[in-house]
Amino acid sequence: MATEQKDIAARLSTFDTAMVVFSLVVGIGIFRTPAIVAGAAAETTLFYGAWILAGLVSLIGAFTFAEIGARYPRAGGFYRVVADCYHPTFAFMLNWAQALMQGASAAGVAFIGAEYLGPLILPASIRNPQGTLTLACASMLVLLVLNYRGIRSGARTQNLLSAAKIVMMLALAALALWLAPHVDVAEPVPTTPWLPRLASALVPCFYAYGGYQLTMNLGADLKNARRRFPFAIAGGMFTVVALYLLLNLAYQRSLGTSGIADSKLVAAALSRATFGPSGGAVISVAVFMSAMGFVNAQIMQMPRTFYAMAEDGVLPRAFLHVNPKTQVQGVALLFAGATMLLPAFVLGSFEKLLNYVMFTDALTLAVVASTLFVLRRRHVGDGGFAMVGYPVLPAIYFLCLVAVSARVLVVEPGLAATGVVILLTGWPLFRLSRAIVGRNRASKRD
Repeated sequence: MATEQKDIAARLSTFDTAMVVFSLVVGIGIFRTPAIVAGAAAETTLFYGAWILAGLVSLIGAFTFAEIGARYPRAGGFYRVVADCYHPTFAFMLNWAQALMQGASAAGVAFIGAEYLGPLILPASIRNPQGTLTLACASMLVLLVLNYRGIRSGARTQNLLSAAKIVMMLALAALALWLAPHVDVAEPVPTTPWLPRLASALVPCFYAYGGYQLTMNLGADLKNARRRFPFAIAGGMFTVVALYLLLNLAYQRSLGTSGIADSKLVAAALSRATFGPSGGAVISVAVFMSAMGFVNAQIMQMPRTFYAMAEDGVLPRAFLHVNPKTQVQGVALLFAGATMLLPAFVLGSFEKLLNYVMFTDALTLAVVASTLFVLRRRHVGDGGFAMVGYPVLPAIYFLCLVAVSARVLVVEPGLAATGVVILLTGWPLFRLSRAIVGRNRASKRD
């Protein structure tokens, strides 16, 4: 049976994998992050520069992970390659932090959906941050309940919420460029140096471009992975960059850079400028549904991560329990819900959640990217794909990721410190779990 499943998975084509990359990267961050980017950049040239630079660095990152995936096409992705190149304890610490950050990331997307839907359904008296928080948490709770009822219910919800997202983006950008009036607004002269503004603008840009690295886990499931995997990732990323630039061009031409900065709900503002008030309402509902699609996908897959960690003995065996009737991992699902709702309550805004996630995420990607140097030195997977520009380009990618974390540390030291604490808690958890597993094995031998 396992062989049959592997054969089926290995039928993924280059195009199939490129579409996976595209789907993983293109979320709804592009409907929210442009306002943060424009506010940080404070001028049109730097606004576009941040998106282009982040796209180029992400392309380098895509090639870096393509080579890692081609040289190390094993299931387990991040954990396995870091464990083999460095140490299992360090690998677990990163995996533990990433597992918890998945919930915070889902909470951030729920906030985006709530920000768009709130003005349409909330009474005027609670159209404020507290009302947005309440709506975001209520949305997450509804999806958690649906998934708790059974895996089939969760899958049906996912199928409903995933439809037509990419078509919506393309249609909005194309129609706005064609129909919306062009705005030519004089920009104020920025008073701060360009480099700090660029650094701040890059953080949300990298958030919007994130996701491509997850396809490293598909390396073993792609036909002729050593040759095709890099082309699939590059093709998907080129398409993402083109789509993001098209949307930002539509935003900037219709609203102006200062207008983008003043419009958290930039897609709704663009739609109103193009189609009138009804257009803004329609796009707001569509963004909310797309947000719920992403959150639901996270809710469906997070328990699987905790299940795998419990199988390895680093989480309690309660995480292995599966309801025989509903096929729901009850304990794992409840824990996943806690990783979403707790950061949402504590941080209370999308901007805070973004910085909280990006600090740990960028550091994790930097560590995983650095394994390429180890794999090359050990000659693991020689003879397959080798990226152009090694070692300069992957070194640039590594430094850019470290710079993103450093920028978050400067502007949000408290959030960065929390990320470090979460990372460090993985060490005693791993050592304790290994000690328990060792004692259990010894008792069985006796």
